[in-house]
Amino acid sequence: MAGRNIHRHIYEYLENGIPCIPREEEMPAHRFSHIEVDGRLIFQDGIDRGTDADLIVFLSRHASRNPVPVLTVHCTGNTGKAELGGSDRSLAPAAPEWMKAVLINLRMLAPPGFGACYEVTHHGPTDLRIPSFFVEIGSTEREWANADAGAAVAAAVLTASPGRSIPLISLGGNHYARRQTDIAGNTQAAFGHIVHSREVPLVDREMIRLLAGRSHAVAVHIDRKALHGADMARIEQLINEEGMVRLGEHELTAIGRIPWDQYLKVRSLARARVPGASIDIHGLDSIEQPEWAGLEPEILGAALAANAAEFLKKLKKIPCIHLFTEKSPVLPVFVTDQNQKAQLLHDLISLCVSTIVINEDTAVEGEYLIIRKKKMDPGKALGLGVPPGPMLGLLMQGKPVDAGGKKILPGMVQVCSEKRIHVPGLESYI
Repeated sequence: MAGRNIHRHIYEYLENGIPCIPREEEMPAHRFSHIEVDGRLIFQDGIDRGTDADLIVFLSRHASRNPVPVLTVHCTGNTGKAELGGSDRSLAPAAPEWMKAVLINLRMLAPPGFGACYEVTHHGPTDLRIPSFFVEIGSTEREWANADAGAAVAAAVLTASPGRSIPLISLGGNHYARRQTDIAGNTQAAFGHIVHSREVPLVDREMIRLLAGRSHAVAVHIDRKALHGADMARIEQLINEEGMVRLGEHELTAIGRIPWDQYLKVRSLARARVPGASIDIHGLDSIEQPEWAGLEPEILGAALAANAAEFLKKLKKIPCIHLFTEKSPVLPVFVTDQNQKAQLLHDLISLCVSTIVINEDTAVEGEYLIIRKKKMDPGKALGLGVPPGPMLGLLMQGKPVDAGGKKILPGMVQVCSEKRIHVPGLESYI
């Protein structure tokens, strides 16, 4: 029922165009063939034999014990025993970029009341030689026959156009792969095979290789919150032994729009320069000729000491890559494209100077930025008759106290220190 609903709208759109979408923009130049079969699609092993197609999209229904109106995308396979088509421990070739493109469209086009998400890898067919995936309407006859749902799926498939993405496999999560759906919607991540948390114990070295190979994955994502500690430790060990790149949500977000090969290059350069460092990318879509830009540690340290949160917030608006570790939110080495190095250094020094001037007591002498710090000297307080205890606390808060009948003001027990930072061309940054 769902398949016929979707196909009916596909025929209509191919003939008449998709409403609200300009004709010349509505579909990439693909050749479509429609195949109808007897029996359930999950048992169609070998359906790609004898065809010159390079992609199969199964248009079908989704059923659930807890039915909800939903449009789903997933690839097929069995990490364990085959209970609904296909073979044991067998996976069909996935199409991560296409799945992502269709999913993004489904999220935009889903009718009111319908969700849109990935599903984990499940059921057959598995004996296929070309990439494939299912697009489904769920989860009862009412939704399967819903014209708006059929129209949404048809338009999502016909207008799908894969863009820049990072093909991944993922381990962990529930059936509807909510976390992977959100990540794909906000990053370059394009998931192929996704393994349900309950099936992760079935994943061994052979299955890791099969999941990655069938997905053409360049890295693996793990839903840490969805796995037990023992499963997590075992999977991490397998991934490390296989030499696979592991990407978490934070790193996928940090990559931004940088192409994967460029990101790997910069990541490798950063870790070679500062072992254990991570990188954060902001405001860059490409970095073909990466160039290091070094900032004086003294001025960076002073800016972070003045107001680290404000500095980091404004740093995110400067196009560059910054390095960080668990101990330091910003290291004094940055990366930018070769022709942007001079501008980056100017912007970074300006940010440091402005952060310091706004948040500290400062003065300027030529090319020196002077930071003045006042603090209480307990020795002076004791010398003026202030006993240890609450009175010292009041003086530290800037409040006067009476000691031995004498009024002691905070300024009487303070010492002033100065830090001088040399900033060539300082006047141009003030």
